[in-house]
Amino acid sequence: MSEEARSAGRRSPGTRRAAPYRYGIVLALILGSLTFQLAAPDQDWARLVTIALQGVTLLSALVASRVHPWIRRAATVAVAVAVGSSTAALIGFGVLGPTAARSVNVLLVALVPAAIARGVIVDFRQQGAVSMHTMFGVLCIYLLLGSLFAFAYGIVDDLQSTSFFAQQAVASQRNLLYFSFVTITTVGYGDFTAATDLGRSLAITEALIGQIYLVTVVAAIVGGLGARRA
Repeated sequence: MSEEARSAGRRSPGTRRAAPYRYGIVLALILGSLTFQLAAPDQDWARLVTIALQGVTLLSALVASRVHPWIRRAATVAVAVAVGSSTAALIGFGVLGPTAARSVNVLLVALVPAAIARGVIVDFRQQGAVSMHTMFGVLCIYLLLGSLFAFAYGIVDDLQSTSFFAQQAVASQRNLLYFSFVTITTVGYGDFTAATDLGRSLAITEALIGQIYLVTVVAAIVGGLGARRA
């Protein structure tokens, strides 16, 4: 055995490069949740399944980000309570209101980007370079922002007396997701527009966040990945 191999074998665990944080599964879960929301009818059972999907995504993101075990345990309890109470409401009262379901989803989705961002930063520091796992994490955050604003638009529609859309279209989850991702990507087709000042303010906020995120975070990650390959 060479001297280099023996030296490598004598390295302490703290000096070894840690395995990268893996967000591929989280990205697949997010895409699956979005696909389900776009395909499923706007009914109570679909709202319950969406809550369950968001809960699984949150727990997967916490595992991938390697947060402290007590945080994972607390999140597991919170997800169990959210899914259990929603199931009890659907079974006991025969209805799971859209406002309650969207509020629960906002709470679940809002926690995931923070966990992933923390994991991406720690992963970058440990690896010393940008990896594909870092790219997956950044994409997860971007998709989650679009989902978060879609649920927020739904809550606004539920709380105000007028329709969220100026075109008087139904504020279904699929329409809200469509509007949200058209807004965050600043495509601006114009077929759906917010009718109230609050809706327009949220749309402007989402558009600004989306553009700033793309031209700063995503551009830096893509540039770093390209430099590493070169």
